[in-house]
Amino acid sequence: MPKEQLELLKKESQTLENNFREILILIEQIDILKALLRDMKDGVHNHSWPVHREAVQDQVTTAVPDEEMSNLVHYVLKKFRGDQIQMADYALKSAGASVIEAGTSESYKNNKAKLYWHGIGFLNYEMPPDMILQPDVHPGKCWAFPGSQGHILIKLARKIIPTAVTMEHISEKVSPSGNTSSAPKEFSVYGIKKKCEGEEMFLGQFIFNKTETTIQTFELQNEASESLLCVKLQIFSNWGHPKYTCLYRFRVHGIPSDHT
Repeated sequence: MPKEQLELLKKESQTLENNFREILILIEQIDILKALLRDMKDGVHNHSWPVHREAVQDQVTTAVPDEEMSNLVHYVLKKFRGDQIQMADYALKSAGASVIEAGTSESYKNNKAKLYWHGIGFLNYEMPPDMILQPDVHPGKCWAFPGSQGHILIKLARKIIPTAVTMEHISEKVSPSGNTSSAPKEFSVYGIKKKCEGEEMFLGQFIFNKTETTIQTFELQNEASESLLCVKLQIFSNWGHPKYTCLYRFRVHGIPSDHT
């Protein structure tokens, strides 16, 4: 096949892949809306609305949303108003951060995540590692690696003295599977010296608790002795998924260096 046709086929394949990912994102957003509407509908149907004034006094407690409905409302408001972290994210892709693939675990290979043409698989659409450096957090839009242990090397948008990190995962309320067993659990953070290839500097070890809020910030336990351009995230365990661990978003906060 001529080189020009190969290049054209490659471009068309990339366009098809991008379009397919956009379709997946739209499907995920629809699933989220369906889940939210279903929960809200259930909450309304389970609610007793008084008719008489006497009933209002006797049933004051029924006017208070239950804990599940309250959590759902808080979740929706948080997504619409922002996550209120109020700290710069130096691991944000749009700000210039990137993933160094040579220092990153391989992605989880899922045979179901493949397009077929006449029975021949020709296109995988698993999410790339830099998905965790982007703010769009929707069910399924995460980077997965095999098993419960893996790592990812991140080149920050600029040199900083790291002070904290933030891990984010979806809640069980919007998870299509109804659980979040693939969420990371125990993890450590390291700073990398000398242009991302030098000695590792231990910055802290933490536990992401999937039963708490979906966005959790951890202050680093050790202070870096110098400004760092690269950070390594090491995952040691997840919450029970036997095949893979899924990372949705990871942020790095700190004090920017005057010398970049």
